Amino acid sequence: MVENIAELPELVIETRDHKVLHMLAYVREYSLLTSYSDSVFMFREKMVDYMIPSGRKAKFKGWRSPRILSCRSYYRFTNDAGLDSVSDRSRHHFSWSDWMRVAPTAGLPPSLIDADCATDTLFGKYSATEIWSKNNSRVMVDVDVLADTASRKWVPNLSGFFRDGLDFERFRVRFNYENVAGDSVAPQNLTGYSFNIESNGRGHDMFRFNRINQPVYVSTYAEVYIMDKEYITVKEARKWDKHDFSAQRIDIYEPPEAPDLQPAIRDLVARVDNLDRDSVRLDFSPDQRLVGIHLEDSRKNFGFGRRVLSMLKQLTGISQYRFNKSVNQHWDDMKDDLRRQRRQKDKER
Repeated sequence: MVENIAELPELVIETRDHKVLHMLAYVREYSLLTSYSDSVFMFREKMVDYMIPSGRKAKFKGWRSPRILSCRSYYRFTNDAGLDSVSDRSRHHFSWSDWMRVAPTAGLPPSLIDADCATDTLFGKYSATEIWSKNNSRVMVDVDVLADTASRKWVPNLSGFFRDGLDFERFRVRFNYENVAGDSVAPQNLTGYSFNIESNGRGHDMFRFNRINQPVYVSTYAEVYIMDKEYITVKEARKWDKHDFSAQRIDIYEPPEAPDLQPAIRDLVARVDNLDRDSVRLDFSPDQRLVGIHLEDSRKNFGFGRRVLSMLKQLTGISQYRFNKSVNQHWDDMKDDLRRQRRQKDKER
């Protein structure tokens, strides 16, 4: 007799109590924001999770969009004046990755259902919109969202961005599945996905981040690796939902299948990690219009009579009123200066 060893695929046992699929993923993304004069490049790593009910009877909505558990960001700022600086934070939000949710269940093309190895191409209005490939229990689908409006079913959260004032030049998504045994692919089969989005628009139409409604270009390439998944009860899912991850630090774990970072990205990470944040903070000069004015002169002759007057002003609310009026005036002056500077820059262009 000869011993025969066969490796069987993983089995997921579902029970009536475990109605929610909890998935943990590692995300690596590269985003670029450019305008007429400035550009901001961002590299980001983060740990995210998804909570997907297995049926309508779960009475728990969960979330198919990535919820951030921990995050590391690296920015590089450049402009036409030769500025080249780096930081770990930015006042702009210009990444498409937060809108890329887990794709819904989709049926396989008929030619792939009973085949072990096969490929199939579905054509849209203009070109190929879905390219399917199957290798035993593994399935991969490449989607060109711009080829046909029906392809937007793969990116339901982003369908609302297809409107006037915002143009997508590239929108491609790839989903990887394994242990596919039936005639459809579902979130429990998902092992990862990647996407490449290039867009043109104006600040207000795109992410509402730009007060000046000028044209901007935003591109995002990201890779999502599903690291772990399990079915849990609704009670456990609600505990995960209420947990405050900002109160504790969650480590970021890179999956072994993730490729090594490119040298330029490693240099950016090293520059940001070596920043002397204390010297940057101390070198910052505050706007004098937003701080106390002539404090030294007001303290020279502060006698008993002025102390009594000050107490009466506090009791009647006069001091607070004059303080608020002064602050508001300083804010108005600063905003007027910013508007004049922007108009001057526009004229120079």
